[in-house]
Amino acid sequence: MINPAHFDLQSLRVFQLVAQCGGLTQAANKSHMTLSALSKRIADLERTVGCALFLRVRRGLELTPAGHELVQHARMVLDKVNQMAGEMSDFATGVRGHVKVWANTSAVIQFLPHDLASFLASQPLIRISLEERLSQDVVVALLSGETDIGVFADNVPAYDVSKSVYRRDRLVVLVPAGHPLAGRSEVSFDETLEYDFVGLNQGSSLLQRLTDAASALDKVVRLRIQVSSFDAICRMIEAGLGIGVLPDGAVRPELLGAGLHAVYLSDAWASRILWLGVRDEAGLLPEARTLLEHLRAAGSASASH
Repeated sequence: MINPAHFDLQSLRVFQLVAQCGGLTQAANKSHMTLSALSKRIADLERTVGCALFLRVRRGLELTPAGHELVQHARMVLDKVNQMAGEMSDFATGVRGHVKVWANTSAVIQFLPHDLASFLASQPLIRISLEERLSQDVVVALLSGETDIGVFADNVPAYDVSKSVYRRDRLVVLVPAGHPLAGRSEVSFDETLEYDFVGLNQGSSLLQRLTDAASALDKVVRLRIQVSSFDAICRMIEAGLGIGVLPDGAVRPELLGAGLHAVYLSDAWASRILWLGVRDEAGLLPEARTLLEHLRAAGSASASH
């Protein structure tokens, strides 16, 4: 049995650097260590784990299966240590707390930049960690306690999550200039299904909404290409690779006109709710509760306009 107390952070950093460089000499130069000192670190680490971490090959060093496994763990450990150091440094300089927020792409692009900026202007001593994630991952993170606050789409099951309306948005069909739908102000989703689509990657709540709507019509979405961001969808559509469906607020105004045209979907499901969720509001730290109240107020103010 390996004794966890025998691991030290510096040896893990050295090991990670050697793995990246693929050789001792380059790693020694980058770390400003002597070659002998660096070699001893690796040898000591191999004694600790009880097996070889590298194989000598003609071009340098290659990771063994054990080395590949350890490099993944070392990366996670060192990332967590760096995160801890950063957060403790914040407290040392007067920061009063950290709030973790996970949100889907629609919220990150359309609403959170303004809402978080206004919050931090009034609460400069609170730090916010924002991660852009799939809606289903946001819900999982809320339930596991990995995030304090989440924003996610309304077509994702969210049992045991306390939620309230954050924002409402409407979906549009984005088409290239010259497309048969370009002159329309509104179109049904059924009419769009005769064309090739550019869509988000599997797992996104928006893609799920489209495939569910197509299934209800006994049709399918003909996905010609899938990408990972709204901006990439816009670029692919502009290049003539298909049409796509996006939230209206995610389409930058400068894209519309000569190259792209946005046409509103007339279907009822094209009007969406973005939920603001927490696992247990009563258990939130004061700084997280303050942000939650701010986001609720921002959503309410937007709805009244």
